[in-house]
Amino acid sequence: MKNKITTVLLVLLAAFVTLGGTSSCNSKKKAAKAAAEAEYKARVAEAVRDLTAILDDETAWTLEEKEHRVQTIKDWNLQNAEVDDLLFQVEKKLARERAQAAQRAEEERRAAEEAAKAQQPKNVLEKNFASIANAGSVAQANRLINETLQLFSSNDVPVLIIISQAGGFNDYDRPTTIENYLNYLKDQKVNRNNVHELKFNDNGKITEVELIKR
Repeated sequence: MKNKITTVLLVLLAAFVTLGGTSSCNSKKKAAKAAAEAEYKARVAEAVRDLTAILDDETAWTLEEKEHRVQTIKDWNLQNAEVDDLLFQVEKKLARERAQAAQRAEEERRAAEEAAKAQQPKNVLEKNFASIANAGSVAQANRLINETLQLFSSNDVPVLIIISQAGGFNDYDRPTTIENYLNYLKDQKVNRNNVHELKFNDNGKITEVELIKR
């Protein structure tokens, strides 16, 4: 009789343990599912927030930072209709921004090239002026003068010398010609002015020189 009672108790205990274990496992699964759903909703909300901010220009992110954020959201693979629609719109917007950035970069490159081209004749003149003023002989100075005159449309190209600037206006010294100015450098052996501005004709020859006192 005792053996039968013991057997029954063991069976009931085993059943209780099994049911308890099953209940605990189900609870853990429910908790994990709830956590996953909460994380998914949080990511969807985060994605919607960030994509909307990018679309409405409400972030201080650079283009590269925007692209990185979009890629992160795509990697989440949320499979949410609202997020997918926002991604489509944002990617079109970023494509336009990339094109605009490329255009600006090209314009800046061209502007830099033009500035370098404009600066090159100035540098040549600056060097020649200094060389003429510091020439070791009259013959050397005359050779340099003849070389320099080849840069100009004529020997009578006007040379204007700014002696002061105020209120957006220039005050000039008495004008001279490039030939006279070069001979002045040869005779005085002093180079007191910098090249401020040059004008050119269609053949690339200098038609006017504006200098400024140092």
